[in-house]
Amino acid sequence: MDRLKNKNYKQYQFVSRYTSFPYYYNTLDDKFIYGLTAQIDKDIQYVTHKIKDYDTLDNLSLTYYGRPDYYWIIADFNNIQDPYKDIQSLESIKIPTFTAIKYKK
Repeated sequence: MDRLKNKNYKQYQFVSRYTSFPYYYNTLDDKFIYGLTAQIDKDIQYVTHKIKDYDTLDNLSLTYYGRPDYYWIIADFNNIQDPYKDIQSLESIKIPTFTAIKYKK
């Protein structure tokens, strides 16, 4: 018997990893379960930034995107799980071109 029914997608109209994500209705406990979201497609245009002593993810996001709250884009694109990670140990980091960002299906 199928416990998860009525698969749907929530849509958001802003730049986020949550622009589209699945949710299901769980018939066992009569609640909705939210699924995993899509990751940024790694096959897009990017620039390589050589890490300097003062670089942080939010600093780079402010520099390249004009907003520090898009730090997660850089983290996701570079497979950085911890957004507070000290990136000084890295030699360089990839900064995806903002207008080229798309998500895996």
